[in-house]
Amino acid sequence: MQPITLDMIRTRLQETIRESGLTQSEIARRLGIRQATVAQYLSGRSMPALDTFANLCRVLDADPAYILCIKTF
Repeated sequence: MQPITLDMIRTRLQETIRESGLTQSEIARRLGIRQATVAQYLSGRSMPALDTFANLCRVLDADPAYILCIKTF
């Protein structure tokens, strides 16, 4: 079994944000963060804090296990 890496998680997070159909501004508004922060998640320069990640999964209606590479669909 291959270990899960931060790059793998980052890729899935970026993919999930892009496929959500929501704008960076809308995601930021719903999370109470800056749009620039969402842009950093998309560029791979930053990763959300655990609480932000949990709320981001709710906003995106995403399975955290998928983003964390625990599940494959």
